[in-house]
Amino acid sequence: MEETIAGPEAVQIPKQRGESLLDTAVRYAEERHWDVFPGTWLEAVDGMQRCSCGEATCPTPGAHAAREDWATQATGSATVARRMWSKQPNASILLPTGRTFDAIDVPETAGFLALARMERMELTLGPVTCTPDRRMHFFVLPGAAVKVPDLVRRLGWPPASLDLVTLGEGSYVAAPPTRFGSRGAVQWACRPTPANRWLPDAEELISPLAYACGRDR
Repeated sequence: MEETIAGPEAVQIPKQRGESLLDTAVRYAEERHWDVFPGTWLEAVDGMQRCSCGEATCPTPGAHAAREDWATQATGSATVARRMWSKQPNASILLPTGRTFDAIDVPETAGFLALARMERMELTLGPVTCTPDRRMHFFVLPGAAVKVPDLVRRLGWPPASLDLVTLGEGSYVAAPPTRFGSRGAVQWACRPTPANRWLPDAEELISPLAYACGRDR
């Protein structure tokens, strides 16, 4: 079952219910061929949800890498993914960037503005997530992290002036339905479908994203 939550510009965010983290992680590996790895999870401590890392002031409780060697742990095998989440069914689902996709990270307000503009431009979008800390991640072809700063400069923006970051090799994103403490769960702003299996190049999306981030400053 899916329910939708209305966002700015009448964009709908699908929210999935009733699917376990294990089943979802396996599906990402099996259907999308994404590498996945289990992160931290939430534990009840004195009636409060705390991150399994043990840090009381953890900035992303239950939604970050649990091991320093997470990059070598990540797998595209559905069988291995099932085995890993069977050991810790509450572990967050993390997706390494720089492999099958990079992610352009922008503020939620700019992301919704950009989505509306992209729809008017009839651009082909890949999956897009919306996180509880009010960020959005646009999935694009690998290699974006290297070229986005130059693309932004060509549009007339100093890269450091925009709240726009590209996540590539050595980074990761949290995937739905991973929860960030008590703040809620990661959701799809544009969910994975057969139609968006082929990801756009960063060059196709950077203009509306940079424009939206410039407006959002």
